Amino acid sequence: MRDWRRHMHMHPELSFEEVKTAKYIEEKLRSFNLEVKTNVGGRNGLIGILKGANPGKTIALRADFDALPIDDEKDVPYKSMNPGVMHACGHDGHTAALLGTAKVLSNYKQHINGTVIFIFQPAEEKPPGGAKFMIEEGILDEVDAVFGAHLGSEIPLGKVAVGAGYKMAAVDKFEIRIKGRGGHGARPNETIDSIIVGTSVVEALQKIVSRNVDPLKSAVVTVGVFQAGNAFNIIADSARIEGTVRTFDAAVRDQVEERMRSILEGITNAFGATFEIDYLRGYPALYNHETETELVRNVLSQPFKEENIVEFQPTMGAEDFSYFLNEKSGTYFRVGSRNEDEKTHFPHHHPKFDFDERALMNISKSFVTIVSHYLFD
Repeated sequence: MRDWRRHMHMHPELSFEEVKTAKYIEEKLRSFNLEVKTNVGGRNGLIGILKGANPGKTIALRADFDALPIDDEKDVPYKSMNPGVMHACGHDGHTAALLGTAKVLSNYKQHINGTVIFIFQPAEEKPPGGAKFMIEEGILDEVDAVFGAHLGSEIPLGKVAVGAGYKMAAVDKFEIRIKGRGGHGARPNETIDSIIVGTSVVEALQKIVSRNVDPLKSAVVTVGVFQAGNAFNIIADSARIEGTVRTFDAAVRDQVEERMRSILEGITNAFGATFEIDYLRGYPALYNHETETELVRNVLSQPFKEENIVEFQPTMGAEDFSYFLNEKSGTYFRVGSRNEDEKTHFPHHHPKFDFDERALMNISKSFVTIVSHYLFD
């Protein structure tokens, strides 16, 4: 698993471009004598199928394998060889661990009562993501439960974070274009200043969460881009604002979007400007099902010991494994990957991100334990 992970780390590919990585995974799966389906969802996705000797449930396990547009700044022998592209979120580790799981379980086919589907998903990092296209192709039709794991650089090696309910947020992206009327900086009375309009919009957007959303529910509205003007003495004709909305509750998600549109209409009308908004609904909130979550908590307390099963703290980050959990019962958990070395303490998406590779064994151990509960006598 370490060698597989390091190979993928050295040869990362961006979302929807993972052609060589998909081929590498395919070769490994075929070497385990698994049934393999490629180009699932039409976007480099693939699955390995292990049918046991006897009938039973069908359990799906998922890993993602796309990289990020980041320069790798680590000084290690397995540093990325693709400039500007890096596995900075651990997807290479997820894939290596699931390959290890597939290899191990393939040796016990005669003891398996049911089927294991190993899902290798592209494009987790880039909406609309790879999950929904694979699901639309029917890969979950016969599945009874689905499970996923993610390395956690904030969690010590040897610990596993498990928890039911909403654990990761829905993610939406918005782009607002404000059209005013430009002019000379000395004659503002002849203009409609798009910067003034835009700053009023940004200020109002920040009040949605504090003054419109139920304080017992969570939401985030973040403006990350404000672009306008190109000269000190010219009043800008237009402005562009981009940002993200994060929510758990579906009703709150609708409320925030509706309130944004209302604010834009009111402010631009007041100033005599106009606006356009592109509002992209991204991944839904990730909801871990109670039954499967408690099952994982219980079965993993044996190989990892009860004191090492910790609570999965909710985060406003997003993950398209949520699509799988919208379709089938299951749970998503985090596996600790940091040790005493500060090199393992960098957060996900950092150019120096790395992890203790013993965590690969812990992901694989978790998956094998879950499958054993469902499909072994």
